[in-house]
Amino acid sequence: MLESTLGITMAIFAQASGAAEAVADVPEAVQIQSLWDFITKGGIVMIPIGLCSFVALAVFVERLISLRRSVVIPATFLPGLKKMLRTNPNDKAKAIAYCRKNASPVANVFAAGIKKLDGSIESIQQRIEDAGQREVLKLRRFLRVLSVIASVTPLMGLLGTIFGMIKAFQTVAVSPDALGKTELLATGIYEAMITTAAGLTVAIPVLIAYHWISAKIDRLVMDIDEMSVEFLEELGDGGFEAAPDEGPEVVAETAEPQISESGAPVAAT
Repeated sequence: MLESTLGITMAIFAQASGAAEAVADVPEAVQIQSLWDFITKGGIVMIPIGLCSFVALAVFVERLISLRRSVVIPATFLPGLKKMLRTNPNDKAKAIAYCRKNASPVANVFAAGIKKLDGSIESIQQRIEDAGQREVLKLRRFLRVLSVIASVTPLMGLLGTIFGMIKAFQTVAVSPDALGKTELLATGIYEAMITTAAGLTVAIPVLIAYHWISAKIDRLVMDIDEMSVEFLEELGDGGFEAAPDEGPEVVAETAEPQISESGAPVAAT
């Protein structure tokens, strides 16, 4: 029993030492030393995958800057527009100039409705809806690029893997010393799989960024829609009510003191 246990233990140590020696004997050409080494071993297909990653990063940063709430829906726009229409309800030119001065998507939507301010509520609503659709297209600009990159980069990686597999099997087929040397085939396969890993590494975060930006655009469009509904409701009710701090000042009238027959003032009741 003791002899059999010692034999199994020695066998395990022998296998472990053999595996360590095998790892140590791996040539440096097969090992990946750095990120650049990882890229170069992937082959020519890594070039378009890398370009796609840079384009996706540029689009993501540009959309982050352009879709800030302060840029799309300035906080002071709608209160300022209501105040202007409250003081000058028939001055369309002044209101349109105010919208153009803000130069934001929500200002463009309201400017289209103000052009029909002397028309019916239905015509104003239709103009706002049409302008809103155009602004949504502008907000979603470049998102199709992210969608295409998220779909194409995994296919590029798969194509690179197929090319690598073809090259690996071709190397084994033409090599006279390939019989019994599985490391030749393994080396080609592992290098071929690098492109698939690279394609997925680019596609997954790009897909997440695409859906995150789409959700952000949906929230902004919903806010613009709520603002336009509020604007039309107040307009349909006959105009915009004065804000509490903008109402007319009420001055209390001071009653003149009454004088009695004896000449003494009488307190007001």
